[in-house]
Amino acid sequence: MTKRAVGSILGQSLAPAALVVEVDRDRSGAAATRNRGLMKATTEWVAFLDSDDQMKGNHLAELYTWAYATDADYVYSWYEPVGFGFDPLPHFGKAFDPEQPTQTTITTLVRTELAQAVGFREPPPGATIGGERYGEDFQFTVECLQAGAQIVHLPKRTWLWNCHGGNSSGQPDRGDART
Repeated sequence: MTKRAVGSILGQSLAPAALVVEVDRDRSGAAATRNRGLMKATTEWVAFLDSDDQMKGNHLAELYTWAYATDADYVYSWYEPVGFGFDPLPHFGKAFDPEQPTQTTITTLVRTELAQAVGFREPPPGATIGGERYGEDFQFTVECLQAGAQIVHLPKRTWLWNCHGGNSSGQPDRGDART
């Protein structure tokens, strides 16, 4: 799965200045793994992609262009679902709402300085908002907002979310390294 994700990054119309790949071999969890990679970033912006997902060819260019057009610190687009029996897009095109944990994803573009200052934390076990479980990606987004970040949504589908039995999908005890 990682080969497909990395290939989608290397195939971007706006080539990344650097690529950091972290693997959760020690099963420390998504937050710790993301923090290890994040602390190695030296560029102005950092983009995240899980190993089982893929960026469409213009993903980075579109997010980067949108970030500058809107003076954003954090930009997220939307996904094209692959392997779902439905199209889960209830929040497509809507501004970030910290009361909707199913709205955010990790596939974002964030100012590196902001991301490193906030970092990732696993939410408490069983953490919910409005009955919905959430993971470290939502926790990270809320903490970026609390730090004063300008979070902007690009209402385009610029990446592929591959659904399978190993997805963590807001459940920190699951994921590629745990299956």
